[in-house]
Amino acid sequence: MKAAPEAQKRLLDLAELDSVIDRLAHRRRTLPELAEIDERSKTFARLSTQVIEAETEAGDLAREQAKAESDVDAVRTRADRDQKRLDSGAVTSPRDLASLQSEIASLHRRQGDLEEVVLEIMERREAADTKVADLARQRDEVAAALATAEDRRDAGLNEIDKEAGEVQGRRAGVSGEIPADLLALYEKLRDQYGVGAAMLHGGRCQGCKVALSIAEMNRIKAAPHDEVLRCDECRRILVRTAESGI
Repeated sequence: MKAAPEAQKRLLDLAELDSVIDRLAHRRRTLPELAEIDERSKTFARLSTQVIEAETEAGDLAREQAKAESDVDAVRTRADRDQKRLDSGAVTSPRDLASLQSEIASLHRRQGDLEEVVLEIMERREAADTKVADLARQRDEVAAALATAEDRRDAGLNEIDKEAGEVQGRRAGVSGEIPADLLALYEKLRDQYGVGAAMLHGGRCQGCKVALSIAEMNRIKAAPHDEVLRCDECRRILVRTAESGI
């Protein structure tokens, strides 16, 4: 392939711009905020699930407490009714009086037992409500930190994309100055090796950093200036400049 020396040198400008584009793409993929967001998102999801579980437990205890308090009220009402009946003097039979007094005593014991149950449930419910509040606070703190990280990510991505757009614009201008066949070869090699062209500097290919042999250097020196050369080692386009040592 033949190409004017100036066109070949423009490949170095293109390669430098492509290197900048690659670095920007790497920065975009490896923004610290991306890992932070991923970790915080997992934490937020875990805490959200724990909040729901804790709220469910607290709700169950609230219903259990309401049921126990209703049982206490029912027993208290029955005991009050029996006590009024006893106090009214309507029951005169010793046997009936004894039975009524025994029932009232039994109801008071039952009420005491149920009130103990209510107190135990209330303690468990208080602990459950505290757990809900603590988990909800943690979840909200993580949500706020996640939103902040997302804002930083968006700002970082916008900055990178802006710079990448400017570099892409310069790249389009440079690539427009390179012959189509030379550009196609460069793009093919770039796809294969990551870098499509490298400078011959001081007898060394700057693409693979390998020093060329004397025989190879002599071949290059004898080659026409418009001949497109390739590095024998890495197969990239080898661009000759005033610093090539030939």
